[in-house]
Amino acid sequence: MKIFEVISRVGESGETILGAEDTGSHACYLIYGRMRGREKNRRLKPGKGHEEMILAVKGDFRFSGEAEGTLKQGQAVHLSGEETLFLENLTDQPAVYLLAGGHSDSGQH
Repeated sequence: MKIFEVISRVGESGETILGAEDTGSHACYLIYGRMRGREKNRRLKPGKGHEEMILAVKGDFRFSGEAEGTLKQGQAVHLSGEETLFLENLTDQPAVYLLAGGHSDSGQH
């Protein structure tokens, strides 16, 4: 079993993915995202054949796109395929979210 350093890998984009290149598996992946205070318009879209759960880990977010609302710390939403959301960090502090994703039935590799 391997331990992966995730947070230290976040670059300028604000995200890092732990996926097949790290694990050797195409079954699932994890995305760690960090947004600056009041940052807007972070696009989240699983893509064809994928599904993702988005969890607000630190801070509260406004989302728009497929739906509109607020995602508070500790809450999650589900996206499938081409569904797209745009996140906005509602706080003045850095905020963190996690995306846990995998392949849907139509997207098996």
